[in-house]
Amino acid sequence: MKVYKKEWKTILPGSIESVWNFFSRPENLEKLMPEKMGFNILSDLKDKEMYEGIIILYKVAPFLGINMRWCTEITKIEPLKYFVDEQRFGPYAMWHHEHHFKALPNGKVEMIDRLHYAIPLGVFGRVANSLFVSDKIEEIFSSRAEKNIMKWL
Repeated sequence: MKVYKKEWKTILPGSIESVWNFFSRPENLEKLMPEKMGFNILSDLKDKEMYEGIIILYKVAPFLGINMRWCTEITKIEPLKYFVDEQRFGPYAMWHHEHHFKALPNGKVEMIDRLHYAIPLGVFGRVANSLFVSDKIEEIFSSRAEKNIMKWL
């Protein structure tokens, strides 16, 4: 199984507390996803605090409008510093996503997303990754920088 690694850095306006409060609420994930992904949270998470062990169920249509179910678990949290989500079942053979936050001296916050993932189906998965999966993941994470996150902080 080939494991791919990607990393994105985003500088966000706001205090570490406001940025953390937004990103650590699972209900806000829908706001960050490109609309064409058909991303919907199926779990009842309205006004729920994130905690280690929380299970989040989604519906997503990343390719050709084909609906898929995806389940992740928050496995690690250090408030105001980082949290980790890992796939329990879904479209990937493996998904490990770290969200790191660091207050900057200029009143902004550096957010680093680190992703390790693997595609199932051996050589077919590697071909799919090179043809479209890698680009789709780039699109999802790059779109965060384009969103006006300030309106939610």
